[in-house]
Amino acid sequence: MKYTVDEKGFFGHYGGAYVPEILYKVVHDLQEAYKPIIESKDFQDEYESLLKDYVGRPSPLYYAKRMSEKYGCQLYLKREDLNHTGAHKINNCIGQVLLAKRMGKTRIIAETGAGQHGVATATVCALMNIECEIFMGKTDVERQHTNVERMRMLGAKVHPVTTGNMTLSDACSEAIRDWCCHPRDTYYMVGSTMGPHPYPDIVAKMQSVISKEIKWQLKEKIGRDYPDYLIACVGGGSNAAGTIYHYIDDDRVKIVLAEAGGHGIDTDFTAATIHCGTEGIIHGARSLVMQTDDGQIKEAFTISAGLDYPGIGPMHADLHEKGRETVLAVNDDEAIYAGYELTRMEGIVPAIESAHAVAALKKLTFKPEDVVVLTVSGRGDKDVETYLKNKNMAKEYGNF
Repeated sequence: MKYTVDEKGFFGHYGGAYVPEILYKVVHDLQEAYKPIIESKDFQDEYESLLKDYVGRPSPLYYAKRMSEKYGCQLYLKREDLNHTGAHKINNCIGQVLLAKRMGKTRIIAETGAGQHGVATATVCALMNIECEIFMGKTDVERQHTNVERMRMLGAKVHPVTTGNMTLSDACSEAIRDWCCHPRDTYYMVGSTMGPHPYPDIVAKMQSVISKEIKWQLKEKIGRDYPDYLIACVGGGSNAAGTIYHYIDDDRVKIVLAEAGGHGIDTDFTAATIHCGTEGIIHGARSLVMQTDDGQIKEAFTISAGLDYPGIGPMHADLHEKGRETVLAVNDDEAIYAGYELTRMEGIVPAIESAHAVAALKKLTFKPEDVVVLTVSGRGDKDVETYLKNKNMAKEYGNF
């Protein structure tokens, strides 16, 4: 693969492992262990069995007839929202908990924004009977309280983080601090294609089941195994990485990702890292980061808790720099409108994260024969209150 990670953990000049000295050994041990473990037959057999019988894979590839007619294309939705726990996050968590167990770890920690990664982590820890602690910004604890209660029901301890603007980036920082204090027994289950090497590669590999399924599902439905367009939302970048993984080197496929514009990329209230970021280091990796001139991390802002991150995974920074993927900024009002649109036209309530991807359709021009696959990364149950609170942004669909 032309765009894959190299042996030092870099995608082009992005990536690497910039960690405190106290974590050097634990990160190095993970770098040495992960490939032999996840490539073993024993691991693959257990992983695939759990994806099938526990997660409920394969997730459907659904032809969205009404939306296809509206946007003048052949639109298929990859339904990751139908997975157990309601999002793509479970694919990664199943894989990483199996990896952690094989490495002899007895405690799992994780960060979460929208709460879907936290719920998925708590779920697999309950399944495997492993101690679990979740770090979540206090702002997100309040706006995603249903997911917080789900985590607690599953036996996880949830730590509200009160530093910074109390969202995803702050939760990541707090999780890393905890990891520094408990390196011997603790496995840090990173939820996206971010963090020090090998996490971006691990998460991309675990999520690659999405594009693996798209290939055979398209072949079954239309007689060829590739679309003309792939569309996904991107924050840290895990569902996007999974959506494009098996198509990265296929130049017939256009890759379009939607990041969170917040109030607009020309304001201070945005999370559009590709548009507004510059090269820097965040949470152990070199990537694009929203930062001040002297390197201080800026606060990200978006209505979407899962995209509220001032960085982006190094894989996507590299792909964008090389022109392989197009990244569009989708503002809060556009995302809310798109969420209502999919709900009313196809009977699918998407997570607000996924609604950003749906909103990208309006910004593109298709030919009637174009096959478009859009990943609905999560379901919108967790976001109903936010949708209702902001229904004025979608007046056409808010008549209730």
